[in-house]
Amino acid sequence: MPEAAVHPSATVDPDARLHETVEVGPGCLIGPGVEIGPRVRLGAHVVIEQNTSIGEDCRILHGAVLGSDPQDLKYAGETTRLEIGPRTTIREYCTMNRGTLETGVTRVGSDCLFMAGTHIAHDCQVGNHVILANVAMAGGHVTIGDWAILGALVGVHQFVRIGEHAFIGGASKIAQDVPPYVLADGNPCSARGINTVGLRRRGVSKESIDGLRRAFRSLYRNRELNLGQALTALEAQEDLASEVLNLIGFIRASERGIVS
Repeated sequence: MPEAAVHPSATVDPDARLHETVEVGPGCLIGPGVEIGPRVRLGAHVVIEQNTSIGEDCRILHGAVLGSDPQDLKYAGETTRLEIGPRTTIREYCTMNRGTLETGVTRVGSDCLFMAGTHIAHDCQVGNHVILANVAMAGGHVTIGDWAILGALVGVHQFVRIGEHAFIGGASKIAQDVPPYVLADGNPCSARGINTVGLRRRGVSKESIDGLRRAFRSLYRNRELNLGQALTALEAQEDLASEVLNLIGFIRASERGIVS
């Protein structure tokens, strides 16, 4: 049976399972309980510590450290996992921790891009097509929706939720939830408008984008109503786009509050 192309200087635990099309670069360390799918390529000195699954066609570059212990003082060596979906690119010196007992797993979706120095902490749940620019970092239990983009040096507080198609400007501090479709920026972070450019690129209709822009003005620019009253008034409108309903549902479910 064919074997994966493993550089002679790499170390692979006998309990690891590598597809025969995997390429492992020099100095890599692959620990127990690791599963690597077809056509995955590992650059030099990549560490996949343990209990990690990596989907097909991922590319992981020099110095990335994946599947390491969660940076949580409550962690006491329990068996937990990191799962990475297909076609995700992980650039140099990115770090991703396994989960804790609270959820058991850190999940990263498919077709994502994590630029150099980014960090995904324990128990994060990251969707598909997500981009984190250089040195953006997500604390424990952060949820990031599909197609969200975080600029360079963004810091996300633990337990924060970032909605789908949200765009967060570089060096922003995120201590509260960022609703879907919203463009947010600053320290402290605030909502600036709807991510119209990203939504057009994703093929969202003009009618839905216009509906989101009206909803944003109702929620963020109406000085006569507080947020709860604005949500109620918005919900009373007829023929709301599915994206607007999603926006309302996200805000209703927020436990930390949303960026102002």
